[in-house]
Amino acid sequence: QVQLVESGGGLVQAGGSLRLSCASSEHQDVMAWFRQAPGKAREFVAFLTRSSGNTNVADSVKGRFTISRDYDKNLAYLQMNSLKPEDTAVYYCAAKDATAYTYNYWGQGTQVTVSA
Repeated sequence: QVQLVESGGGLVQAGGSLRLSCASSEHQDVMAWFRQAPGKAREFVAFLTRSSGNTNVADSVKGRFTISRDYDKNLAYLQMNSLKPEDTAVYYCAAKDATAYTYNYWGQGTQVTVSA
């Protein structure tokens, strides 16, 4: 069973930055970030595929958030800049094999709170 552990969340003022980390117990081809704000559905933030190099970020965070990976250490990062109060959410790391249709593995989430 693959385990994902997120870290790096916290409280930051609007305009500030945070970097989230996700440690995976095993290599997974695709790693991604999702978020869920109170009372809202979980939404996609970004993904990065090792085998193809494919990557994408949601329009709502494009130009502000960047996903990266350290393949040697099985880590994924989400660099978040120019944070806005509407970025406040629990951020989840997810992973899957290249052939999987849905994300098989999820972390427990880390809270990000952006104050105005």
